[in-house]
Amino acid sequence: MSLYEDAVHRSEQFKGELNMPLVVVGVSVVVLLLLMTKLRLNGFAALLLVAVGVALVRGIPLEKIPDVLSEGIGDQVGDTMLTIGLGAMVGRVMGDSGAAQRIAGRLLDLCGPRWVQVAMVLSAMLIGVTMFYEVAFVIIVPVAFTLVRVTRSNLLWVGLPMSIALSTMHSFLPPHPGPTAVAATFHASVGLTLFYGLFIAVPVGALIALVWPRLPFVRAMNPTVPKGLVGEEVFDEEEMPGLGWSLSVALLPVVLIAGAAVTDLADSGDSPLLHFVNFIGSAPIALLLTLGAAIWAFGPRMGRSLAEVSTSCRGAAQAMAMILLVIGAGGAFKNVLVEGGISDYIKDVTGTWSISPIVLAWLIAVILRIALGSATVAVVTASGVALPLLAGSGVHAEVMVLAVSCGSIAFSHVNDPGFWMFKEYFNLSVIDAIKARTTYTTVLAILGLGGVLVLEQVLDVLKI
Repeated sequence: MSLYEDAVHRSEQFKGELNMPLVVVGVSVVVLLLLMTKLRLNGFAALLLVAVGVALVRGIPLEKIPDVLSEGIGDQVGDTMLTIGLGAMVGRVMGDSGAAQRIAGRLLDLCGPRWVQVAMVLSAMLIGVTMFYEVAFVIIVPVAFTLVRVTRSNLLWVGLPMSIALSTMHSFLPPHPGPTAVAATFHASVGLTLFYGLFIAVPVGALIALVWPRLPFVRAMNPTVPKGLVGEEVFDEEEMPGLGWSLSVALLPVVLIAGAAVTDLADSGDSPLLHFVNFIGSAPIALLLTLGAAIWAFGPRMGRSLAEVSTSCRGAAQAMAMILLVIGAGGAFKNVLVEGGISDYIKDVTGTWSISPIVLAWLIAVILRIALGSATVAVVTASGVALPLLAGSGVHAEVMVLAVSCGSIAFSHVNDPGFWMFKEYFNLSVIDAIKARTTYTTVLAILGLGGVLVLEQVLDVLKI
């Protein structure tokens, strides 16, 4: 073999080694889809089986695999169980008492059936500015379910605009964790990032939220409301609580969580008052307080016994069991990909690319999102890679934050725990969930990049 042929052989071997991690990701996704669609295997079991397979292929020691799986499940369920569980209980109490129907009816009175999607988008955007996707989702979804039942609309016609609006707010803007962490890495102003980001997030999110339910492949889906998450009873006018009480309970966690976020932005001190506000404004505590308020307001205050209200809570808990298991298994899959070195591989490969820092930051976040599923891991890693490019580039730090953040929303699929939450709440098959969620998240990311590039040009022209 000549020196030239030997060099070519070594180059091809090196390329093969480099591509191996992404091949593993691609094959694991295909296997997962086959297990769930062809073999009809339960999502929880399928995710764990694929996670074990990936761990073996990526060389994670056998004795460490159970710990890696447990850590992934624990981290994911620990982050979401309290939020989703308490949120589901609040929603079920509101549904069984008629409070959700009261709010839904008022929305219909104000907007009419024709504008119900606009009402859902506006509500989701207002609530989603400061609240995590999962928290806002479980608060608003009972109203969406009730609207579906009252108007006899398609579940996705009402629920999909809400989910899209919440996804946009959560992924694009601080004080959500991903954008806030990136702002710290780039030493960007959180306030300016939020201000600039609204000019991109609001129009882009609203456009996709109103267009996507009208696409033929989405309209062909007609899922039913999952059993157990909302009551089936339709209430008479005199049986429902007043609008004031219904809205007060629904908005209580919004006020508490938003109040903590605003206080954090305005005051970085170390006062007892700040600690107290942060305590009651944390999602689990805010929802726990809201559950207590809902039990009293829609139980004894309305002449219902605590036993009746407790039945609603138990129903919600039973309905949430499989959803939490699937979300936890999604966390295990994600953790195996991280522990298998796939994020480090992508960081090493993309670190030498010579393209616009804005596009590079966005692209790295997209690749990491596809490979790992975790938007948080994607934004933190992408910001670390792109940080050296920021110095001397002339790009505004806030623009770089938005580039990374909007990239992290792309291609939500089976390795993203949020994908499984979307699938289970909207009662979709895996294929239909991919058609609906993976497509809208990808288009949001692409339009977001366009908005970021335009924003940088506008700031340059205005010399800001």
